[in-house]
Formats: sequence, structure tokens, C-alpha cells
Amino acid sequence: MATVQEKIQPVEIEEEIKYSYLDYAMSVIVSRALPDVRDGLKPVQRRVLYTMYELGLLHNRPYKKCARIVGETLGKYHPHGDAAVYDTLVRLAQDFTMRYPLVDGQGNFGSIDGDSPAAMRYTEARLSAIAEEMLQDIEKNTVDFRPNFDETLKEPEVLPTILPNLLINGSSGIAVGMATNIPPHNLNEIVDGLIALLKNPDLPVEKLMKYVKGPDFPTGGIIVGLSGIKEAYTTGRGRIIVRAKANIENYKGRSRIVITEIPYQVNKASLIEKIAELVQNKKIEDISDIRDESDKDGMRIVIELKRDAQPEVILNNLYKHTNLQSTFGVIMLALVNGVPKILNLKEMMMEFINFRLNVIVRRTKFELDDAEKRAHILEGYKIALDNIDEIVELIKKSKDPETAKTNLMKRFKLSEIQAKAILDMRLQRLTGLERSKIETEYKETIKLIERLKSILRSKELQKELIKEELLKLKEKYGDERRTQIIEDEEEFTIEDLIAEEDVVITITHNGFIKRYPVSGYRRQNRGGKGITATATKEDDFVEHMFVASTHHYIIFFTDKGRAYWLKVHEIPEAGRASRGRSISHLINKEPDEKITAFVTVKEFNEKLFITMVTKMGYVKKVPLEEFSNPRRIGIIAINLNRGDRLVDARLTDGTQDLIIGTRKGMAIRFNEKDIRPMGRQATGVRGIKLEKGDEVIGMIAVKRPGTTILVVTEKGFGKRSELSDYRITHRGGKGIITVKVNERTGDMVAIKEVLDNDDIMIVTTKGYLIRHHIKDIRVMGRHAQGVKLIKLNHDDSIASVASVVAEDEED
Repeated sequence: MATVQEKIQPVEIEEEIKYSYLDYAMSVIVSRALPDVRDGLKPVQRRVLYTMYELGLLHNRPYKKCARIVGETLGKYHPHGDAAVYDTLVRLAQDFTMRYPLVDGQGNFGSIDGDSPAAMRYTEARLSAIAEEMLQDIEKNTVDFRPNFDETLKEPEVLPTILPNLLINGSSGIAVGMATNIPPHNLNEIVDGLIALLKNPDLPVEKLMKYVKGPDFPTGGIIVGLSGIKEAYTTGRGRIIVRAKANIENYKGRSRIVITEIPYQVNKASLIEKIAELVQNKKIEDISDIRDESDKDGMRIVIELKRDAQPEVILNNLYKHTNLQSTFGVIMLALVNGVPKILNLKEMMMEFINFRLNVIVRRTKFELDDAEKRAHILEGYKIALDNIDEIVELIKKSKDPETAKTNLMKRFKLSEIQAKAILDMRLQRLTGLERSKIETEYKETIKLIERLKSILRSKELQKELIKEELLKLKEKYGDERRTQIIEDEEEFTIEDLIAEEDVVITITHNGFIKRYPVSGYRRQNRGGKGITATATKEDDFVEHMFVASTHHYIIFFTDKGRAYWLKVHEIPEAGRASRGRSISHLINKEPDEKITAFVTVKEFNEKLFITMVTKMGYVKKVPLEEFSNPRRIGIIAINLNRGDRLVDARLTDGTQDLIIGTRKGMAIRFNEKDIRPMGRQATGVRGIKLEKGDEVIGMIAVKRPGTTILVVTEKGFGKRSELSDYRITHRGGKGIITVKVNERTGDMVAIKEVLDNDDIMIVTTKGYLIRHHIKDIRVMGRHAQGVKLIKLNHDDSIASVASVVAEDEED
């Protein structure tokens, strides 16, 4: 038996290891770990999305089992482990990982606590709507296809994405000898930056940063300092400091730190464990309890502090010792023409623009080819319709279709394609209507051909198309920035954790308080039904509502004449329909004390005063600086006579006119110079003389020129009067009629100072709210009863009224 001579070739082991390792390294770099600069995807991600597209799993179609998607991806394009493919699919669906998720998952896809997703046989998925923008026009020869692993199918080398995915979703990967870590960004900002580059390709990175402010993480948080962002955008490498968003609340006389957002890629469960470990090891003291109160409405980690703890100090320690502050190391590395390259922000955006230009040219050529083929066939149809009788006769005389085709080509000088189209033509196309349709289609096709040719000739038209597509993306998927950026690293206080914005504060009759952004209440027309402002129990209703900035102090005044302090951001934010939190948990007031007035103060200016009015008509003016030393148990603001209570308080400058309004529709106007400044222990002097059964309901301190006086009655009527209608008198008089009250209107419940460009908010005892423009309420005489401002149910009435000052006015 003959033996086969084996040829053994000796190889140096160093050389073999060298080349084998280089081959492996290049494979990892090019085909596994790094994203392509054009579509921002790694090969496995691209294959998963393309497989889902082939399966018809569009955002408006039913979900399919993930096991099916993984099986298809493995069998067709990605012959590796199923775990790798499923992990990719899961990551594409996680809203805490992807800024704009590309997969819409149904089932357990893991959590920010690091919980594993359910097995692929239990979960289902489909493409998200935004992912479809990445696959648009893939069938129009917009990108090159290459053979799959066994050369039985073709797969796209890159997706023809309209979406600047690499920048908006970011990417991270570790290859051999290199790594990438590109942060996610806000779609609106990236679109604005791309459009600016389309207009002016010479724009430097510094100017681009006017549009692209910085990374925008799906988990929110706060970026501290601009230097890291600038370095990353100009060099392609940088270190960005990201902090959690925290809030300090007071609860039962103690402080608590409430964390609502954590840095990107931080595991929440591990973070809580780390804090607990620091407390156990006594590295951080004064923490009494940690709870995770997160739910479907959002994240909420509550850190309870011991009595008299310094919350700011503890928070800074937590930033120092835990991942509540972390560093995101930016490495903007991507594959450019198959070669790994570190790019700055402008280079990355220009690569995307050049790719889109290439896709548009290829798509236009494909569509032009299609249109020219269609025009050619339509020209054949036109010849056929002009000579229909002769053609029918010719076809009848032909012995077979092939002969008929040849005869048609000879007789009418048609191409083979035209002759075949005529033979395939249905008889119904010979009707008059169908003939005109062919004419119209031919004209439209010729126009289309001209338009497509002009696009191919003009770079400007191509850029205009990119701009239009980007603006549509922005309109469909653009959203607000989630990550806040703080410029100055040094001057960092607890208030920097809270965005400065106007908020609506509501307080119910039973003492529940909350804040909610003013922007959450859309404006309605006068007389509308309103929207629910607060969920209240049957025995509770919204009694007070006012607008303040999150960085201001609020001084609360109670009916018993005491004053309490709180920062606006310390009031818990709650949903519009939520009742809020009991105010007794935030300030140490007595259980039977009711909040009746509020003053918002930025700083305790010695030239300002707090002017107060009581139910029995007494007024009093106290210098603001007397309220500058907050105490947890509150202080006396005014001494009250028996049976009297504090009704309203205003911040004044010592020269303002005051208008006091009463329940029976009376009002008096006098200057505050008539009241001498007094100490906090004084009772005050008479402001208005009341008729029997009447009482004071509110006070205005006039401070804006051109103001009008708005009054509202409990049954929903309101009107405005000119300030000049209220003559200035001395304090202590009976006043004049400001509104005619009767059974139909109900008693007067509010008096406000308003301008035309202000808004008004009205809350009813049943918790409904309406907001509309002041200019919709016409100015009328003092004796009128006014117009209907809100439609009330028979058992409902007005509880509170607040005016929202226009944004360009000083509050």
C-alpha cells in the first residue's frame, strides 16, 4: 500500500505567532470592535438591524421572538456565538444605554441595576421608527453589498443611514491596541451642527460648539466644566466629568439627599452598595438610611441624613468617593475607509456629510435609470395607442408571440423591451381614460428625469436634499437635552444641581405642596373647561398657587402670623396630577396653622419690606432684613388681635401703592408711605374699614407701569379695570366698589395686578386648572360683574388664582 508523501515546511515560531496575531488583531479592529464612521455601527449591530429589516420587523408591524432574530442573524450573516448576537440586540433596545434606541423591545431587556435580560425565547423585538431611517433606500443601490460568510447571500457593507448615528448614539469598543469611546449627543444639536457645516464647510470646531453644546447622555446627569468637552471636540480625546443630579429635601426636621439621575453607564445597584459600604466603614458619616424608591415614573434614590447633618458636605463626599461623579474618557476613534482613525468633531461630521452626498448620488442614479426605463416603455405605449388597429391586425396574423414581437420591432422601429411591453399590455389600457393616464404619466416621468439629472449636476441641490432630510429627522425625533452642562468647575454649589426655571407651586387646603414647571400648563382660551392641576381627595382642594424660580427663597406666612423659610428647589417636584407632599414634612409649622401667604426672595435686601394685611383689615410693614435669619421652627411675623388672621403678604420697596380687596367687592388704594416700618412683634395699623360681614381677601403692591387690576369671583367671573379707576386715598377708609358681587357671580376671591402679555392660572376646588392670556379679558368699569373665565360644574368654585409674568418682564 502506497503512502502519501507529506510535505512538512519548517516555520519559525516567532514569525508564525507574529503573523497569526496580526491577522487576529486586524480582524478584531476591522470586523468586530470598532464602528464605521459612516453609519456608526459595528458589524454585528449592522447585521442584526439588516436581518430585522429583511424579516419585515418594522416599527408598525407585530413583534417577533428574539430567538428567531438571533437565529436568522447567525444562520445568514454572523456565524459566531448566539450570546454575542443577543447581547447586541438587547443593548440596542435599552433606553438607558442608547440615547435613541434602534430596537423596540417587548419583555425584560435588563435594567440600570445590572439585571440580566430574560432569555431570548421569552423576549420579542422589532425595529424602532428611528432605526428605519438607517435602512431607507437600501434597495436603491445606495451602498455596496458583499458576500456573506459562505457566499450564498449578500450583506451591506454599511447602511445608507440618514441618521447621524455615530454621534447621537455614540459607541464604545475595545480592539487590540486601541479603543473607542464616543459619547451620545442630542439629535437637535447634531442636526443644527451638520446644517451649519453644509452652509459653511470651513467652520472651525470652536464655532461648531455653538450648535453642539456637549454630550447628551440617556441617563441625564450634569457635565461639570467645558474644558473636557472642548478638548474632546478639537483633538478627538478628552475627559468629561459627569455628576448625578441630586436634590436636598427637608423631611420631619431632617435633611435627605434625593438622587434623580446618575452618570452614564453607572450601575445603580452597585452605586447604592458602595454608599452603604462607605457608611459601614465610617468613611462617610451622618447617613442614617438609603432607599431605592425608583419606579416606572423615574429614578429616586433617597439618602436619609441624621439630624443636624450638613447635606452639602455629605453630597460632596459622595461625589468624591462614589460613582455619583464619574469621568467619561472620550476617544473619538472610528473606521474611515476601513482604517481606524481618531477624528475631531468637525472631521466626524464631514465624514457623515460626504457619505450622505455619495448615497444621494447613487440613489439619484438608480432612480434616474428606473425613470428612463419607464419613459422608454411609455413611449412604446404611445406608439401602440396611435397605431392600435394596425398593431392588433399584425398580432392576429403572427403565428406565435416571438414572431409578433419581431414584426412589431420591424414595423414600428420599437426596441425589444417596448415590443414585449406592448404584447403584455391588457386590453383595458385601450380605454380613453387609460390613454390619458399614460400621457400624464409620460409627462410626469420626463419631469422627474429632468429633476434627477439636475440633482446629479448640482452639488448645491444635493446639499439641499441632505438639509431637508435632516430637518425632517429633527422634526420627527428631536427632543430636549437631558444632560445639563455647568461651565464653571470651581463655583459649584447645590443649586447648580437644580436647573433655574419658573415653577408653579400649589398648596392644598389640607397642606400638601408640590412644584411643577410652568411650561407644563398649556395656554387655553377664555371660558375653557381647564385641565386637571392636582389630584385631590374629596375633602381637599387647591387653595393657593403661585409662580417662583427654583433658586429663590420662599417665606411662608401662616394665618397665625408666623413666618417659615424654604428654598424653592427643596419643594419636591411632582407630576401635574399628583397631590404633592405634606408641607408639615418640609417646615416645622404647628398642625393647626394654615399657610396663607408667600413671598419669594432672591436676597435679603435692606431697602425692601414685607408688607402684610390681615382679615380684619390691619396692615403692617417690616424691613425684609428682619427675616434674614431662618429658623427651623419659624419666627413671629405679626402679632394678631383675637379672631384675626394673616391673609396676605407682599414684598415692597417702601414707595409702592397698595390696593386691598375685600370679599364683598370693595377695594382701597393708598401709598405704603402711610405705614411706618415696624418690628416683627407689632400688630400694625388699620388699612381698610370693613362693613359688617366683610373681610379682606387679598392685597396688591403695584410695581409695574401700565398695570391693570384683575378681580375674580368664586363662580368663575373676572374682569380687568384700569389702575386709574382706583383713586389714591389715605389708609383706613371704606374704599370703593371694584366688582358688583351677587348670587350669580359669588363673592370676590382674588385681586391681582396684571399686564396684557401676562398669563392667568385659575384653580378650582375640584382640582381643575385653566391658563390663558390676560389680553383675552377685556378692561371694563369697576361696577361691571365681568366675563366668564372658566366653566364650572354646579358643585365647583374658584379656589386660587395666580398671574404668570411674561418672560421678558422682571418678576
